[in-house]
Amino acid sequence: MQIENHKEEVPFAHYCERFAALDPQEAAARTGTPFENGAFRITLLGHPYRITHPEFSISGEGGTALKSLPAQTFLMRWLLEGKQTAGSRDFLTFREMPWGELYIQPFTGRVLKRAAFSFGTRLEAFRAACTAMGGLPLQAGDAGFEFTLLGNYRLRMLLWAGDDEFPPSAQLLYSANFVDGFAAEDRVVAGDLLCNEIKANL
Repeated sequence: MQIENHKEEVPFAHYCERFAALDPQEAAARTGTPFENGAFRITLLGHPYRITHPEFSISGEGGTALKSLPAQTFLMRWLLEGKQTAGSRDFLTFREMPWGELYIQPFTGRVLKRAAFSFGTRLEAFRAACTAMGGLPLQAGDAGFEFTLLGNYRLRMLLWAGDDEFPPSAQLLYSANFVDGFAAEDRVVAGDLLCNEIKANL
């Protein structure tokens, strides 16, 4: 394969090699992801996908992961390194979790600023998109919704509309079990993927 986008294709190729060597039964037990007939079945942000093993391929009936190499890399990393944990009623900001300070700048740019300026000036469209995604409306911010990322890992996107004095702003909260189930860089990607899915439904 001729590589055209090094930022996305090089990591994707690397994880495809690691994925091929994965023990699927161990991954299924560790992540709680069913594996049968040569494929994992996983639901990301409400969309069910079928991921074959050992050669990675993904299929489904909708959702941005079908065409997104970063989303597919994220799913491979989940199967390679993630783990299912007990659910949590508590939520944390990105900064409050381990390594949050180190990754706060990419997180702020890729997730918070993007969400604020993509959705903060279009709250009604944001609400409609989140509702179409099956998001649970929250009484927080000017608009807020809760989503299931995968398994029992949940995300809350909160928006505040801008006015003449202040620009729009956003906050993303993670269920506290993210601390044990995901590395910091994967938490950044999780927020990015949520923004992509909302944008696709606007």
